[in-house]
Amino acid sequence: MFPLRDNIPSRTVPLVNYTIMVLTTAVFFLQLADQRDGHAELVDRYGMVPQRVLNPGTVVVMEVPQVVNTIYGPQVVRVRKTLPPAAVPEWLTLLTCIFLHGGWLHFLGNMWFLYIFGDNVEDRLGHGGFLIFYLASGVLASLAHLGANPDSPVPTIGASGAIAGVMGAYMVFYPNALVITLVPLFFIFYTLVLPAPVFLGIWFLIQFFQGMGSITGGQSSGVAWWAHIGGFVVGMIVAWALLPTRLTRPPVTQRRPGAERVRIYRYRMQRPPEL
Repeated sequence: MFPLRDNIPSRTVPLVNYTIMVLTTAVFFLQLADQRDGHAELVDRYGMVPQRVLNPGTVVVMEVPQVVNTIYGPQVVRVRKTLPPAAVPEWLTLLTCIFLHGGWLHFLGNMWFLYIFGDNVEDRLGHGGFLIFYLASGVLASLAHLGANPDSPVPTIGASGAIAGVMGAYMVFYPNALVITLVPLFFIFYTLVLPAPVFLGIWFLIQFFQGMGSITGGQSSGVAWWAHIGGFVVGMIVAWALLPTRLTRPPVTQRRPGAERVRIYRYRMQRPPEL
């Protein structure tokens, strides 16, 4: 499921949310400029490596795929690689890792989810409160991944954990919100209007079951499922704790989508011409 928009207007310009998106975009383009042999050294030096955080100063060695030419043509082999030391204190990589991304899909997906849900959470927390909340969610999400994968030598990167915190807070702050959602089913795309708790609840359950599978089944997909789970739970807890206080602004009057948006639309992809 992919969110297209929600029905909650923002009463203020989400300056912090936009600033985070701009900074993250700038860092991503620095990664692209820094790539050597398809890999950015920024990831190794600013990514959160569980082994390195728990054992500061240790030499971390990991296996990476590499294409080599053989008599049978190009072959992919796994070679041992020694990671360079962190460019900042190891504990600080719990924060720096949330501004790095592993590719265009990873980057664009995260920025779109932050764009959809971040403005409304900033609207409730205020600019300064939202900045603290976002960074803290990212750090705590990194700690959740660290706790689930203490021996991993692989650099962990991505804003997904921090954005999961934003999504968890959104579900608490706006339980009656609606999310216009694109649902692909083979070659047919459906547009549904879902209650925010349904959309976000399904998203969380997917993360939870994938995270449990990564522990019980030994799966290794390259996705930090427990960072997503930890960030989401942290966001919900913080939002619940803040609701009875005066530290949050009152919710914005919700704008219901018109009847033309409530209908279920179906888009069918054209079949490509046969060659």
